[in-house]
Amino acid sequence: MRICYHKIGIGAGIIALLQRLALPIASFTTLYESIFLYDIHLTIEASDRYLTLGLIAALLAYIFSRPHPRELSGSIVSGWTAAEKLTMAWLGVIATLLLLGYAAKVSADFSRRVMLTWFIMTPALSVAIWILLRAWLRRVFLKTGTASTVVVAGINSVSRRLARSMRQHPEYGLKFEGYFEDRGVGRLGDTTHDKMLGKLNELPDYVRKNHIDTIFIAIPIAHVKRTQDLLDALKDTTASIYFVPDIFVVDLIQSRSDEVTGIHVLAICESPFYGWRGILKRLSDIVLASSVLLVAAPVMLLIAIAIKMTTSESVLFKQRRYGLGGEEIIVYKFRTMTTSDDDDDVKQATVGDPRVTKLGSFLRRSSLDELPQLFNVLQGRMSVVGPRPHAVAHNEEYRKLIKGYMVRHKVSPGITGLAQVSGCRGETATVEDMERRIHYDLEYLRDWSLGLDLKIIYKTVKTLIGDRQAY
Repeated sequence: MRICYHKIGIGAGIIALLQRLALPIASFTTLYESIFLYDIHLTIEASDRYLTLGLIAALLAYIFSRPHPRELSGSIVSGWTAAEKLTMAWLGVIATLLLLGYAAKVSADFSRRVMLTWFIMTPALSVAIWILLRAWLRRVFLKTGTASTVVVAGINSVSRRLARSMRQHPEYGLKFEGYFEDRGVGRLGDTTHDKMLGKLNELPDYVRKNHIDTIFIAIPIAHVKRTQDLLDALKDTTASIYFVPDIFVVDLIQSRSDEVTGIHVLAICESPFYGWRGILKRLSDIVLASSVLLVAAPVMLLIAIAIKMTTSESVLFKQRRYGLGGEEIIVYKFRTMTTSDDDDDVKQATVGDPRVTKLGSFLRRSSLDELPQLFNVLQGRMSVVGPRPHAVAHNEEYRKLIKGYMVRHKVSPGITGLAQVSGCRGETATVEDMERRIHYDLEYLRDWSLGLDLKIIYKTVKTLIGDRQAY
């Protein structure tokens, strides 16, 4: 299952969740270790009581060890801090259990030796589990190369501290590549430990060529024009962009304040599917795609038979498109044309297009040709709702003509989207037509919610009934 996680501090978020799981695991384990330690033989009734106690304690431990939002977004937590948090959470569990035991008058049903040993052993084991899990995560990021790649625009004391934190804590999933800076060495002081990658005007090309995930901008707040020029140039990339420190800008995509390795930053261009929102989006995609496939399977089979009877070509048409992060994906559709254009000059379908078959004309008008893309959704390459994927050739053409075009690829492409239910379905005959479509795509990124997805799906069904723009 592919989930679009929040790139910044993904390792921090995982560590915080592992910390939350460590206490429930430790509490349940040490309860039975304490029983075996004193060689207590339990009756079936007593065994049920201890099992119930263990489950209630594990649930309370999970609730009490809820991570702080700053930990989920990248704030570094030391071992001592984690130990303190786990111990305090366990004290909360103990207090709640004693209160419940007193109220239910069942305290005498449990061995005092077992309870005391359990109370003492649990925080120690939970800290040990957390340390082992954190060490494991550190090895994963170091060995697999799955960490998010990071570059920093501008060198100052804060950006240097940020870079140092990323180097010292690889378990947070941030791999620092280096700096881009216009000032000379004479104005920067000691640059012995500063890895210079180039000038600011070289940053966009470097990001594109090296598939950089995240950019931190540490340019002084007074240099607004230089910052704005850099932002405009970076709109032809799919990297997440953060300010260090924050400044006020316009045209923000999912803007919010955040904390990365203990340093406050401002997200100005980020995917809406970070953290739990990414999980919610993916789960909704799986449920919707699976449900529609179950209902539409007989129709899809009939369409496949009809296509096979009317053409010697393959039933499915496969075309290269850009997916999440601008990565190339293969998108499936039912064949509607006599050609399979997928080169550097893909011609869009027009009214009365001779390439469109009679059956294909019906499939395109009804959008039934899009049904195989439900398999793309289950693969994690697409979403049910999102910006419609364009042919690779069209992407390369329009990214040069429309500012911010590539930002739409910060999310997975969709079978339907806000642009399509807002009158932007069909051929984009002019650059202005495409600009209007991109306007709605970016609006979707800014305003995403599960409710908006459901609203778009409803409007899609309603639009298809009387739509005359597809051909």
